[in-house]
Amino acid sequence: MNIILLGPPGAGKGTQARRLVDERNMVQLSTGDMLRAAKDSGTEMGKLVAEVMAKGLLVTDEIVIGLIEEQLETVEATGFIFDGFPRTLAQADALNALLGRKGQSLDAVIEMKVNDDALVSRVTGRSTCGACGEVYHDETKPQPADGKCSNCGASEFKRRADDNEDAFRTRLLAYYRDTSPLIGYYYAKGQHSAIDGMAAMDAVAGEIKEVLDKA
Repeated sequence: MNIILLGPPGAGKGTQARRLVDERNMVQLSTGDMLRAAKDSGTEMGKLVAEVMAKGLLVTDEIVIGLIEEQLETVEATGFIFDGFPRTLAQADALNALLGRKGQSLDAVIEMKVNDDALVSRVTGRSTCGACGEVYHDETKPQPADGKCSNCGASEFKRRADDNEDAFRTRLLAYYRDTSPLIGYYYAKGQHSAIDGMAAMDAVAGEIKEVLDKA
């Protein structure tokens, strides 16, 4: 089963993807993670990524598709979660073409709908464990009093430099400009489902499970 998690930054896509990895033995394909791993891999594709990034250039759609193709060919999994890709209609067409060449399909596109103002509050108070990526929030899930991650025990926590209101609203605008057209694109294909991304994490996971069980 291959799925896309859609939603603006801070909607909780990464959190829900990690749950699916644990519960369903799926593989999360995060664009950022793949690029970082490729840069250090020493493969031909990795050398190309390293060269592009060293020059400060944007990684092309063709490179990202190439990285995804490598994962589809080499990683054993019950399915893939596309997180952060596609971001544009052109990327969606490229992903469809790739899956078709590999004899695979896209089974579900789940949009995590959010309230923008509440999302700003959620994101500006957010921090993550530097080791495992566990997400914390100043109000709803503070970092443990002992300074150690409740998931892995590490003691390094990070905040994104752009997790402030002005920078986040700029990222939000980019999402609505470039990525939100995918909602209509996948709706027209009969693959789109919408869930309440502002609900509690367990409730969101339950809604995702219902969608996948029907797919």
